[in-house]
Amino acid sequence: MSGNDTFSITVGVDGSAESRIALEWAVDEARLRHGHVRAVTAWDYPPVTVGMEGLRWDPDIFEQVARTTQTDALKRVDSEGVPVTGEVTQGPAATVLLKASKDADLIVVGSRGLGGFTGLLLGSVSTQILHHAGCVVLVVRARPQPHADQ
Repeated sequence: MSGNDTFSITVGVDGSAESRIALEWAVDEARLRHGHVRAVTAWDYPPVTVGMEGLRWDPDIFEQVARTTQTDALKRVDSEGVPVTGEVTQGPAATVLLKASKDADLIVVGSRGLGGFTGLLLGSVSTQILHHAGCVVLVVRARPQPHADQ
């Protein structure tokens, strides 16, 4: 168990379908274990590429989008009876979640996030978490949808 007497579950929330499933699973597990959930959302500035140096953008927009994403996800889950806290942190998702895993008994992440490589079985963040987390890891996958011809 983590430093206190209740079971601590950290869950990565990025707005993807898999992260919503991971959040629901984490809350259900915390309910069973009389524990608590810490929802963690990472955000970072996009890399600047050649030709984009002159563009003006509001740097606060990236954090605000992350906060809205997390707030929306937390509103959709039935967390009655489960203490749930949210944390929005700047940095690469894998780095932020690995740091958060040090204070958890369990970290739950979706198998795929919002990255662009949809053909992979595991996303780059979930792979990093599996290999380097400071606690037990659960990777949640969405159930495959049957094809219309089946």
